[in-house]
Amino acid sequence: MARPSAPGPLALVQALVNTVDLEEGTDTLDTAEGRAALGVDRAEVAAVRELRESLRAACLAHAGHPPHDDVPALGDLLARAPLLTAVDPADGSARIVPADPDSLTARVAVAVALGSMDGTWQRLKVCEDETCRWAYYDRSPAGRGRWCSMEVCGARAKMRAYRARRAGE
Repeated sequence: MARPSAPGPLALVQALVNTVDLEEGTDTLDTAEGRAALGVDRAEVAAVRELRESLRAACLAHAGHPPHDDVPALGDLLARAPLLTAVDPADGSARIVPADPDSLTARVAVAVALGSMDGTWQRLKVCEDETCRWAYYDRSPAGRGRWCSMEVCGARAKMRAYRARRAGE
């Protein structure tokens, strides 16, 4: 059973990271429907993939793992998408908004900023299984989840460890 999606704006980040299925070798950014779901066009795909892999590297770091690929620093990519503070004149409330609301990078920057402020960003992780690397939101009380699914990736890891122990006997 897969974990529930990330809360609020982080669901966008999770969806972006999960546009590629490493086990199946498919990438929804290759389809018009996949691009439309994120609000990007074909010309933006290379930049979106770069952003996706930088997000994956950050989520690997959240899980305590070094990134496996050389990717641009996420902060450098998000710096290209300025954010604004919008103040409601009626009640004086303020919120962070993207300067360009049509930009996926700007929407991701807002999600990361909000998640950083409320402590949810650090719980968006990537599965420890190198053949999976699916993004999941760690809802465990201690925040030490390691796999996107205990029933699939966790079971595989435990079986590999068991077999390694048996081979060593």
